[in-house]
Amino acid sequence: MNDQHDHGALGDAEYAEFMELAAEEGFDVEDVEGAIEEAGHGPLPVLAVVGRPNVGKSTLVNRIIGRREAVVEDKPGVTRDRVTYEAEWAGRRFKVVDTGGWEQDVLGIDASVAAQAEYAIEAADACLFVVDSTVGATDTDEAVVKLLRRAGKPVVLAANKVDGQSGEADAAMLWSLGLGEPFPVSSLHGRGTGDLLDEVLKKLPEAPEQRFGNAVGGPRRIALIGRPNVGKSSLLNKVAGEDRVVVNELAGTTRDPVDELIELGGVTWKFVDTAGIRKKVHLQEGADYYASLRTAAAVEKAEVAVILIDTTDTISVQDQRIITMAVESGRAIVIAYNKWDELDEERRYYLEREIETEMQQVSWAPRVNVSAKTGRHMEKLVPAIETALAGWETRVPTGRLNAFLGEIVAAHPHPVRGGKQPRILFGTQAGTKPPRFVLFASGFLEAGYRRFIERRLREEFGFEGTPIHISVRVREKRGRKK
Repeated sequence: MNDQHDHGALGDAEYAEFMELAAEEGFDVEDVEGAIEEAGHGPLPVLAVVGRPNVGKSTLVNRIIGRREAVVEDKPGVTRDRVTYEAEWAGRRFKVVDTGGWEQDVLGIDASVAAQAEYAIEAADACLFVVDSTVGATDTDEAVVKLLRRAGKPVVLAANKVDGQSGEADAAMLWSLGLGEPFPVSSLHGRGTGDLLDEVLKKLPEAPEQRFGNAVGGPRRIALIGRPNVGKSSLLNKVAGEDRVVVNELAGTTRDPVDELIELGGVTWKFVDTAGIRKKVHLQEGADYYASLRTAAAVEKAEVAVILIDTTDTISVQDQRIITMAVESGRAIVIAYNKWDELDEERRYYLEREIETEMQQVSWAPRVNVSAKTGRHMEKLVPAIETALAGWETRVPTGRLNAFLGEIVAAHPHPVRGGKQPRILFGTQAGTKPPRFVLFASGFLEAGYRRFIERRLREEFGFEGTPIHISVRVREKRGRKK
């Protein structure tokens, strides 16, 4: 173990002062260090689960996340709302991107598997490749191996459907894929999944590679996201004008070009394009699933998510899901209301009411009313993106934060529950991108009070355009037993 502790966003002097305060309040030093380290790590590492249909990917994902959430029906066209889940193993948290669940049986399985794998691999720090050991390596499996090699990500090979000793020999045959040791598992019964996950943790970074905002000042990365036909392609074409440059077109892939370097407002930006699913995918049932997978991949690569809403249509459940995905991923957020020029007075009135009720969860995000078709208000997009990035990177010094928390606790104490009144004792900002706070308290803080604290943090320090993560550590009562 490394003796160096991660101070999150705290400098050495600030850290020493903070630890002294923690000791005075009776907190265990290791517990405080652990809380800051955990909160300061930022986005979780991402594991992509890939493989051809019906090898047990979704069942294995359910094992990994510890609950039945991923879709496991065999039939094609299963509608999928989510493709990303959070998991924990041996005290470490990570994200799982599941590419299982539906089968493209009209235009050939190879194209479908390649597209699914590609989107997922793009978002991942490491890949879990699942093969059916009772069938052995097929041509489709070999095609996925080529994709994995080209991507250059660390890979763990799972030989699934090994239900007993007799299946071990089948698993051993998969050494032939050239991906190293096959780990025999039964996703159905859970056999071997512990060893598999131990290996996965070895391949995943402790904290993911920062795919954005690097020190040498590379272009900031923007994902244009939104439900199909909302105007993403039109917006990208409009902002790009004639200077559209494709910078990342991999040979032999089944998707449209992904990244565009575009100059806007005198600054070069990198747009991670989620627009337009490859036209070859005709199956309507699969289209939503591809869109979800592609959106997840783009958001993982971006710093800012520009969420497009079609104002001529009512704000839908699908819009809400996309917003939730962006918020949960911790990216800076801008809301672009597209087709604004097509609204009559009545629709505009009802739209404003919808925004008030349906968009509450991102009321802090900068808003621009645009027309991708005519270019209306496009000049407002860059200032909104810059505002969101500034909020995303905002850091509040610990002294200032604690003065603010002291005022809040004095003016608005937590409600008394069961004869006790929990108090926030002190806090610190453990990280940025997005801002992450750890509050140390004398008792459990209710969700409503946490939301109140977040609201006040925004009023006091800005944080426009960014989610805020607040975690609470409660002081352990030592030497006393109830």
